[in-house]
Amino acid sequence: MSETIATRAAYGETMAALAKDYPDVVVLDADLSGSTMSKKFADVCPERFFNIGIAEANMAGIAAGLATCGKKPFIHSFAMFATGRAWEQVRNSIAYPGLNVKVIGSHGGLSVGEDGATHQCLEDYAIMRAIPGMLVVSPCDGPAMRLATKALLDYEGPAYMRLGRLAVESVTDEIPGYTFQLGKGFQLRDGSDVTVIATGMMVQEAVKASDALNAQGVSVRVIDMATIKPLDEEIVLKAARETGAIVTSEEATVLGGLGSAVCECVAAGCPVPVVRHGVQDEFGRSGAAKQVLAAYGLTADGIIESVKKVLALKK
Repeated sequence: MSETIATRAAYGETMAALAKDYPDVVVLDADLSGSTMSKKFADVCPERFFNIGIAEANMAGIAAGLATCGKKPFIHSFAMFATGRAWEQVRNSIAYPGLNVKVIGSHGGLSVGEDGATHQCLEDYAIMRAIPGMLVVSPCDGPAMRLATKALLDYEGPAYMRLGRLAVESVTDEIPGYTFQLGKGFQLRDGSDVTVIATGMMVQEAVKASDALNAQGVSVRVIDMATIKPLDEEIVLKAARETGAIVTSEEATVLGGLGSAVCECVAAGCPVPVVRHGVQDEFGRSGAAKQVLAAYGLTADGIIESVKKVLALKK
């Protein structure tokens, strides 16, 4: 039976499990360690954990200073604050000098639910992707998150990774030969009529949509694009050539994130119809997570509708 776990929980467990193997890693949190799960690291290595308080910009600056001294800082807050409130410091103090700091944004997307629009960060992919040299990662489930966390611990340079609040079913652990590599997508389902390229928790919905459409005679390829930047252009262009139509799916605004990255790649390398599935230039709203996701069409049914749209364009 597949594991059901929030990616933030899988992240916290992995950081704690590997803490002793990475003595130069230090963890900073903006007074949200119980939510970001950085508390797991604090339980194991309290001497390397620092609660900076509700001061995200200061946290980014402190992390930059620690990085210049040879430490490997991981900084934590809700995605809205890690990428929004501290954006200038992340850009100028961390990314501009190319420092080895990892920005971890928890509670990204609509699935924050009842916290509402002010906390439902839909722009993090876009604004972090816009920073030169910034790696942008969004694993879809617990097993992928564990592999991604280990990869980030070994990666040198600035990076952003989104964690989810909601527990999600694991899909990658059921895929024979599944591997995780920064900067690479992974094909979860093969198909010849259309490709769905998804990131984060929309990967699970893409798999459900693929299975439903395959039963209707539509052959759907599914790609898990855990790294949004740098985009795996090879797997995207291969899908464009072989299926002739693409749907992108993300729990974020369609402006500037995965959908935009794929459109830029396809327009330059193999023009085919692309439909971007996600939040359409709107803010979120408060409500139970699954109800909010459904209200914005971020479901398997929403992906199916997008597939029908792109197949109509393909004709």
